[in-house]
Amino acid sequence: MTPQDAHDLLEQYFADWVRALDPVVEEVGKDHVLVRMPLAPKLIRVGGIVSGQALAALADTAMVLAALADAGTFRAFATTDLHTQFLRPGTGSAILCRASVVRAGKALVFTRAEMSEADSGKLVATATASFYAA
Repeated sequence: MTPQDAHDLLEQYFADWVRALDPVVEEVGKDHVLVRMPLAPKLIRVGGIVSGQALAALADTAMVLAALADAGTFRAFATTDLHTQFLRPGTGSAILCRASVVRAGKALVFTRAEMSEADSGKLVATATASFYAA
């Protein structure tokens, strides 16, 4: 899968509100992706930091894309568990999310993600998730 393939999957299968985060797939490997989420005013909460809900949605989206890259073809994945750890306030121009597959079974895929500020490289949040592959 290429970054353009991942972008096409985002456009075709993901909800409008997910696409409203303006995710940009910058890199795709066999079992990982790198997604950039520009920080626009619509994603900023009180205190001038990125909203936790936006970070959780970014992580979930990137981890699904990593699972799709690992599968090598489109599969319908349903999130069965999502756990996000917020480490520090996220600021700057964008958040980068690197998501990878930890283990892919026949029915369940286990993933993890790290989100960092694009400008400083500081780690903002981490996440883990499992997905059911329909």
